[in-house]
Amino acid sequence: MASRPEQPEPAAPTDGLPVPRRYWAIVAIILAITMSVLDSTIVNLALPSMARDFRVSDAASIWVINSYQTAILAALLPLAALGETVGYRRVSQCGLAIFTVASLACAVAPTLALLSIARVIQGLGAAGIMSVNSALVRFTYPHRMLGRAIGINAFAVAVAATIGPTIASAILAIAHWRWLFAINVPVGIFTLCLALYALPETERAPRRFNYVGVALHVGTFGLLIGGLQSLAHDAAIALGFAQIAGACALGAVLVRHEIGRVAPLLPFDLLRIRLFSLSIATSIGSFMAQMVALVSLPFEIQRVGHTAAETGLLMTPWPLGVALAAPIAGRLADRYPAGILGSVGLLAMASGLTLLVFFPHDGTPADLIWRMALCGLGFGFFQSPNNRTLLSSAPRARTGAAGGMLATARLLGQTLGAAGVAILFRAYPGKGSNLALGVAAAIALTAAVVSVTRLAGNKRDGAALPRTE
Repeated sequence: MASRPEQPEPAAPTDGLPVPRRYWAIVAIILAITMSVLDSTIVNLALPSMARDFRVSDAASIWVINSYQTAILAALLPLAALGETVGYRRVSQCGLAIFTVASLACAVAPTLALLSIARVIQGLGAAGIMSVNSALVRFTYPHRMLGRAIGINAFAVAVAATIGPTIASAILAIAHWRWLFAINVPVGIFTLCLALYALPETERAPRRFNYVGVALHVGTFGLLIGGLQSLAHDAAIALGFAQIAGACALGAVLVRHEIGRVAPLLPFDLLRIRLFSLSIATSIGSFMAQMVALVSLPFEIQRVGHTAAETGLLMTPWPLGVALAAPIAGRLADRYPAGILGSVGLLAMASGLTLLVFFPHDGTPADLIWRMALCGLGFGFFQSPNNRTLLSSAPRARTGAAGGMLATARLLGQTLGAAGVAILFRAYPGKGSNLALGVAAAIALTAAVVSVTRLAGNKRDGAALPRTE
């Protein structure tokens, strides 16, 4: 009797993409995340012009920013979960296409209401990009180069945050504000073409999409963000507390619905991993401290006599420091624990913030610049190792959820930080900005303590973590 031919064993997951496809993929990933980050900051300078053109109040024009941020934060985790079931590549490509089309809609919107709606759609597209960005990086590069790849990605994000106001100033100097959105169209089309060719295929989880969990998640985060933003206005404090109470109630239902699931939308399975949960807590604290500082610093700098234009230049060393430190820290993260690297970076950031709290009225611009640079270098030195550890501590099958939580931690920290500054400003009108810097320093120091606790029981938590398949 003839013997039955042996069946080949299932292929193991590939360790990154081959060259040169890897390079094209990382270009597509970086261009996509850069556009989505730029659109969080590039429109700020144009708000007065939008208010005049649409004949609305300055407060109403802020919805152009709020609608974008709210849509991103509400959709991040649902789209990360969708990426695990339909593929990260597909979610990123669809997000990029939606972002590009919505950018065109923003550029031609005839009213503020329609512009805000287009910004919501654009935010959903950006959420598609952000939710799977880190997962795509993980599958694009070999595991041994993961820290370096994340450093490159963090560098791109930092540069995008740095040049946003500069690009806006340049465009507004020669063109209408609508070109702030129109410029995304050709870049988006080019990036989408690259993404269709180069982005990696990934394994898909055989489970149904969690529609009930998505509805509860969107409602919880939408009410929470709306409530925090309402607390910044005296006339809406009661509404703000009502929205936060509603968010807590929906959040409790969400937890009960998700806690027993194998792959929950809110990843309780990953949060049970001590290293992952500590990295998430550290990330929220660090981004909260940074946002508190970046919102309050313009008031402090102008309080000592500098103009608005000078303030913009004096704050530039912070994001430049992040851009300089992120790729270096990414390389070190492949060799040394994030518990050490992240703690050193956050201690440097806390030290720089403390020095800014006590900055004298007669201090020179050079004294201010090196303090800013110290904060930026410290934050950049923390960010890449923390992101690497967060992703590496999750199983490969849950990379989408891990990447979604990474982006959610960033946006949640920023939202809490901005809301906290607004509350401090209302409570302490004269010295709120200086007090906020002190609070930022305390938060950064606390995050450093949380970061170093990752070393307990994880001798090499950020370097050469075992691969989880």
